[in-house]
Amino acid sequence: MPDHPSTDLSTPDKFGDVAHEPDRLSVDGWQKMRFGELAFHISDRVDDPKTAGVTTYVGLDHLDPGSLKIKRRGTPDDVNATKLRVKPGQIIFGKRRAYQRKVAVADFDGICSAHAMVLEANPKATAPGFLPFFMQSDIFFDRALAISEGSLSPTIKWRTLAAQEFLIPPIARQKELVELFQAIEDAISATEESILAAEELKRSLMSELLTKGVGHTKFQKPDIGRIPTPWQLMRLGDILEDVQYGLNDQAKNSGTYPILRMNNISNGRIMVDDLKYVELDDESLKNHQLVKGDLLFNRTNSIDWVGKVGIFELEEGIYVFASYLLRLKVKKSLVYARFVNYYLNLSDVQGKLKNLATRGISQANINPTSLKSINMPIPPLEEQIRIIRVLAGIDSQIDLLSKHKDRIEALKSKVVNGSLSNAYELIHSEATQNLACV
Repeated sequence: MPDHPSTDLSTPDKFGDVAHEPDRLSVDGWQKMRFGELAFHISDRVDDPKTAGVTTYVGLDHLDPGSLKIKRRGTPDDVNATKLRVKPGQIIFGKRRAYQRKVAVADFDGICSAHAMVLEANPKATAPGFLPFFMQSDIFFDRALAISEGSLSPTIKWRTLAAQEFLIPPIARQKELVELFQAIEDAISATEESILAAEELKRSLMSELLTKGVGHTKFQKPDIGRIPTPWQLMRLGDILEDVQYGLNDQAKNSGTYPILRMNNISNGRIMVDDLKYVELDDESLKNHQLVKGDLLFNRTNSIDWVGKVGIFELEEGIYVFASYLLRLKVKKSLVYARFVNYYLNLSDVQGKLKNLATRGISQANINPTSLKSINMPIPPLEEQIRIIRVLAGIDSQIDLLSKHKDRIEALKSKVVNGSLSNAYELIHSEATQNLACV
């Protein structure tokens, strides 16, 4: 049932004895209000997810930081233990580890993680759509982090959050802001749809070009199916010059040499986000420094992660790689590294790799011998170049769209935070002037 806002204005506050009567007179009609006046807390618990009578489950791992849309979801069969019921239009807020900034609006009847709060906007205090945008602001999350309790998995209690006071614009201004925020959100969604369409086109072309080539009319039938007559069917081990294990050194948050890990492999690319560092002697650095064209293959982890592969193409910087990655060096007389990278990222090939993995209690593993056994159709080098150019052109379009999306998201953050912080700045300025007159 919803926890409706209390009319008692002396609700205990975490940082003081009592939250005093808010000052309702603020700049341009903005009012100081407790969060418990803005939102209802919905605590409809489901003890057995499988008997909830719904088909959708959303955990915190399904939510993307900074996005109000829920793009992934599971089913009640995926989980056990108590969950929370959620309905369309309600807000799912990640109360555990709030620094991850996870807030989303449900568009389904289902259940969600008990590590979230389910909230519903109070229509008497907020315009439709305003509360989710407000909860994405730095003003809200700075306070959420400040009131989180615990060190390993800091969590927010509803009673504490409900007592927090914020400056809120009048309803008319809220409606104006929602229109502005929503226009930016729509632009982000449209760009995301363009990215998904480009990625789908790339997957389709990869499947066609990497198995049938360009303009062929004659085909042979080796073990993996029809391939063009001029192509050769070879084992991956025959086209690799070297397979090398990564470093087992303890990675730290700071240091001299950045070490790439499995989370740095994404969609066939090597990303340099969330880096860790190691200290190395000259010999270790010489043996493990990555060069352009190296392939990194994730040999061990959960079955979802094992088999991921990406190509190192960074022009600047010294990077090494972690122990659970393999560095693959191709024979340049036979193949281009980019061509091999595209092939190993085909969905069918990724499935074959996962089937090769040995599975333990907590992780799967692909050893180099199994990896080398994978069959691969090899076109002449000239045709490899043609195929690479087509796929690289789509990659460039995806990069441009992604950068455009990043710019819109940065604009959204600036507009949301700027729109909500102006009143704070005005009130601070007004208070400073008043004190100067005393």
